[in-house]
Amino acid sequence: MELNADFTEDVRVAYDDNPWRASPGAGVERKMLDRIGDEVARATTIVRFAPGSTFDAHTHDGGEEYIVLDGVFQDEDGDFPVGTYVRNPPTSRHTPRSEPGATIFVKLWQFDPEDREHVRIDTTAVDTTPDVARTGVETYTLFQDAREHVRLEVWTGGTRHVFTAEDGAEILVLEGTICAGEDKMGPRDWLRLAPGSKSDLTAGKDGARLWVKKGHLRQITDK
Repeated sequence: MELNADFTEDVRVAYDDNPWRASPGAGVERKMLDRIGDEVARATTIVRFAPGSTFDAHTHDGGEEYIVLDGVFQDEDGDFPVGTYVRNPPTSRHTPRSEPGATIFVKLWQFDPEDREHVRIDTTAVDTTPDVARTGVETYTLFQDAREHVRLEVWTGGTRHVFTAEDGAEILVLEGTICAGEDKMGPRDWLRLAPGSKSDLTAGKDGARLWVKKGHLRQITDK
């Protein structure tokens, strides 16, 4: 299966316009954002766990990165409430579940094969700092290496900047609203910018809280 698999094109997916699809796990549904492959796939997805649902134990040969959007996501390593950002590197293994139910934004098979760093961050408790290059924007780095930079961005209401993506970027709206040109994006809406692309972004009157990843798409488009 291929979905939004041309990484030289910009893609915007509205959460409300993207249908839920069944997964192999009972009580687990997903909204696919991009995908190359079938059940073992390079994929970006929003996944919803019904209360009491469990997914079979599995190893993430290509790594797993996620942020919890609602509820409490659980596995053998503990409980991960709303706002938790997690990186499970290649070779990690777990049995995901959720007693109360949960929704996560997750990326699979997109790690450096040699990466072995586990990351667990409560993004609701971090102290963001002003971005000296962009008035009205505060940031906090969640992860950074030679391939990519993942961060939390908080935009005050009415803030406007041209967002550049020299090596590609993804933006997921966590809270608030932001306009990408003429398109208004709300919570859980997703934007992927191709390498060399840019977007004129303006935060809504109540501001916006964004998950942002930059730099990671050049390796794909350069192949």
